[in-house]
Amino acid sequence: MDLNTVLDVRDGRRREPWRPGDAWLGGGTYLFSEPQPHIRRLVDLSRMGWPPLTWQPDGSLDIAATCTITELSRFGRSLSAPAAPLIEQCCRAFLASFKIWNMATVGGNLCNGLPAGPIISLAAGLDGTVLLQGQDGATRRLAVTEFIRGAGVKDLREGELLRSVRIPARSLECRTAFRQASLYGLGRSAALIIGAADPQDGSFTLTVTAATIRPFRFWFPLWPTAGELRAAIDDTVRPDEWFDDIHGAPAWRRHMALHLAEQIRVELTRPTRHTRHTLEEAS
Repeated sequence: MDLNTVLDVRDGRRREPWRPGDAWLGGGTYLFSEPQPHIRRLVDLSRMGWPPLTWQPDGSLDIAATCTITELSRFGRSLSAPAAPLIEQCCRAFLASFKIWNMATVGGNLCNGLPAGPIISLAAGLDGTVLLQGQDGATRRLAVTEFIRGAGVKDLREGELLRSVRIPARSLECRTAFRQASLYGLGRSAALIIGAADPQDGSFTLTVTAATIRPFRFWFPLWPTAGELRAAIDDTVRPDEWFDDIHGAPAWRRHMALHLAEQIRVELTRPTRHTRHTLEEAS
């Protein structure tokens, strides 16, 4: 898409006052996909030189806003943590060509705030937080479930930049389960559900995305029954918070979310392969 209203492209490394009509440019896969008549200047982040993925001293993982889906996928396939498979599963949920993978960024997917955004699903499912930086240099950190407020609605102030997303070390040690549903093969996610079992305290977390206008995360200190899990979802998600578009009606999305949530609950209650082998050897 030729953005014929853009008059200038500025290097993001140069500090200049933010002005009306400015927009951050990451990979550009969304910006250049449709007309943006309100944009007059692009602030290019591609030369910022941020490391795509950085380990913190406490074992948490920082993913830069400019990290591409290709870089994230490659990292996920090399990671040995129990939650590593979830990274590739969510990357695959893009259902995009390699050309998009090479350009699309983690920050762009989060800042679009679309219900089907798989990086939103990944970050919310692993209890991620986003680091936001204002024009004055001040920073604030929000849980991804608080950052995304609705379909395309984010807690992002004028000129504010999403710098990175942080995944806690504890989340990376969780055993996870992933389910995705679409109305048709290779279609946009109509429901994307993630479960996580915490080995430290035995708690269970379920995250509902794509089916709802924003991510919902449910934490259970004790393993829920099927009825308890269903009730928690129905008591929390209002009828108008089930997403409605051409990719699925709200009633169907709710049905699929509840169905997939129960599949995940059952899957994560089963012993792992390592546990089964240990029991077999002991017998």
